[in-house]
Amino acid sequence: MSNPLKNKERMQIPRASMPEQDPGERRQNFNEVALGLAAELAQQEAARCLECKDPTCIDGCPVRIDIKKMCQLVYEGAFLEAAALVREQNVLPAITGRVCPQEDQCEKVCKVGKSPKYRPVAIGFIERFVADFEREGGHINMPERKPSTGKKVAVVGSGPAGLTVAGDLAQLGHDVTIFEALHELGGVLVYGIPEFRLPKAIVKKEIDLLQQIGVEFQTDVVVGRTVTVDELMNGEGYHAVFLATGAGLPRFLGVPGEQLNGIYSANEFLTRVNLMKAYDFPSHDEPIFDCRGKNIAVFGGGNTAMDSVRTSLRLGAANGYLIYRRSEKEMPARIDEIHHAEQEGVKFMVLTNPLEFFGDEKGWLKSVKLQKMELGEPDSSGRRRPVPIEGAVTTIDIDAAVIAIGTGANPIIGQTTPDLKLNRWGYIEVDEATARTSKRGVFAGGDIVTGGATVILAMGAGRVAAKSMHEFLTNGEW
Repeated sequence: MSNPLKNKERMQIPRASMPEQDPGERRQNFNEVALGLAAELAQQEAARCLECKDPTCIDGCPVRIDIKKMCQLVYEGAFLEAAALVREQNVLPAITGRVCPQEDQCEKVCKVGKSPKYRPVAIGFIERFVADFEREGGHINMPERKPSTGKKVAVVGSGPAGLTVAGDLAQLGHDVTIFEALHELGGVLVYGIPEFRLPKAIVKKEIDLLQQIGVEFQTDVVVGRTVTVDELMNGEGYHAVFLATGAGLPRFLGVPGEQLNGIYSANEFLTRVNLMKAYDFPSHDEPIFDCRGKNIAVFGGGNTAMDSVRTSLRLGAANGYLIYRRSEKEMPARIDEIHHAEQEGVKFMVLTNPLEFFGDEKGWLKSVKLQKMELGEPDSSGRRRPVPIEGAVTTIDIDAAVIAIGTGANPIIGQTTPDLKLNRWGYIEVDEATARTSKRGVFAGGDIVTGGATVILAMGAGRVAAKSMHEFLTNGEW
């Protein structure tokens, strides 16, 4: 059933709005905020696609999903076929449908949205719909695995880049083992993204599907300590290694008093909530500062900062402050996340920079001194540099703080793999076209190469690496 509507008629269809929990209710729980589209609404949204001869949206997708065909199938009601189509390029569709910044990628170049009068097709909503439809119906069709090649591949890290490489290579017939340092699989998908944005059960289901096509997993293995890269290749018999360890080394503000009790890195704060299940108190012991009735300040303006401050409210904070040295316009967080934070009552303190933390006689955080800023000339990031306003200093009482200003590369792999070339920031150097490192048989991708980025960009790097690794494993050329 082809879409009979003319382009002008398609563009008149209003863009679908995602059903959501009421803000007043959701700040009291960790249930998912976005509720997903009903089938009729997904079909209506898919009808907005112009079926372009040169679909630029595909070029805007880091894993190159055939978005045009996906929309056609959804419009026709062929939901399972649409889901199978997506899985040909994306092994984690239920995840990317939730956390991928489509507004800066596929939707940004959608031709429907080229005119300021119209909004682009809600590609992310449709992707999530088809992934949820197949999962909830129990009819997931994974691509078939090719006959075994006899080649062994070690993947270090079970985040989005590692899972993507593992899925692609397993389908090609290689024997893939993922080594994860933590006791739960999923990397940043489970320790970094809160339950209300990405339920853990969805991550687990996607990982279970990879196990069904032959991917093996080993947890509590710190490559570089438990076993080195050289030992994997020379002692364990792996023919290739993919390094996807992420960028998990916290960065701090470097201001006086930052050593006080009650100050967390965002990594630690979110890991304690997500992986140690502080979000499920009292079913699990609360492995974190008791936020109930307290003032919590989060420093930063990215998605991790939004996740942290919105989490603090759900843990019972009386006030959740988001303190950012630039204006809201310069925040790197997704627009939806900023909007949700505002709806939930987060108190934004923009153009504000911390100068010093103060504590009590027992070493517990009690307050922070803040400097009011204004925007000056652009810096190397292209954003206007914040500069202090003379004399505009204030102090506010806070009980805990979360530092969410970015991360760096964990040095363990580099320290224990001397012939692996790193750049001056400690990230692994690769050939962008092949994901090859300076060490034969070793590939890398995701945040350990680029620094902190998005889930879908890590997956895109994983797809590039998987193709290159398959070529290497097939012909042995380096």
